[in-house]
Amino acid sequence: MRDVQRQTRSWLMELFTRHGFNPRGDLGQNFLIDVNLIEFAVRHASLGPNDVALEVGSGTGGMTAFLAEEAGHVISVDVDQNMSMLAAEAVEGYPNVTLLNQDILKNKNTLAPEICDLIRAHVAALPNGQLKLVANLPYSVATPVIANLIASDLPWERMVCTIQWELGEKMAAEHGTSGYSALSVWIQSQASIRILRKLGPNVFWPRPKVDSAIVSIWRDKDAAARINDRKFFLDFLRRAFSQRRKLIRPVLIGMYRKELDKADVDCLLAELEHRTEDRAEQMDIATLIRLSNRVHAAIVERNRT
Repeated sequence: MRDVQRQTRSWLMELFTRHGFNPRGDLGQNFLIDVNLIEFAVRHASLGPNDVALEVGSGTGGMTAFLAEEAGHVISVDVDQNMSMLAAEAVEGYPNVTLLNQDILKNKNTLAPEICDLIRAHVAALPNGQLKLVANLPYSVATPVIANLIASDLPWERMVCTIQWELGEKMAAEHGTSGYSALSVWIQSQASIRILRKLGPNVFWPRPKVDSAIVSIWRDKDAAARINDRKFFLDFLRRAFSQRRKLIRPVLIGMYRKELDKADVDCLLAELEHRTEDRAEQMDIATLIRLSNRVHAAIVERNRT
């Protein structure tokens, strides 16, 4: 059974001293020292024997052991060899845990293909298998891990993660607010998100300089079906929101100058009844999806002629 003393500040300090190394700030290594919060996150993931739990940032294995007792299988990934060694000690005796000492990302826009293949294999091995990301995510990879998991074809159902508070607010930002961004649209176009709890620096060791949040993201397959081409939509959002305050007509003309001419852009904007003063930051999610779908269709039509 799991040892609740494993994640206290004093226990962790003694552990690191004994092994002769320190937490790495460059990798965003801040460990939850409140076991109640680890249990809180795992409980909200609603793990069961049909679930593969993906953990990014194994750390010392404190959360990994909790996941192993609830999930059918756990795949825990950490780029730091020292952390993988500590996690291996923590989950010794759990046959349903796979520890990987590598980067979860191939690059900032892509998850590591070999890890994706491993996840698919373990999900397929479970009856009605599904994937859930449950992790105290290192700040440095939180955005690409969540965004790329949504972009992937992996059968994920839910994410319960500890992330930077400011990032959580940005992900959950509603249309018409200052935090509304390509990231909030990308997530909310295919999922629902809720901030479950705000965490102060004192529940971590070493203490970060900012607040954190536990967020819950659950998949909405019906919402995602509205998007004709998700890869195109993600690129559309990133480019459109990089010029979010500019009028949408010149932005689109510049974005797709190689694929469409000005008359094509004017035609599709008129068809969708967009005003000349419209800007990306003013458009709600449904409007952005319709515009992206129409632009994509126009490009496909143009390529056929």
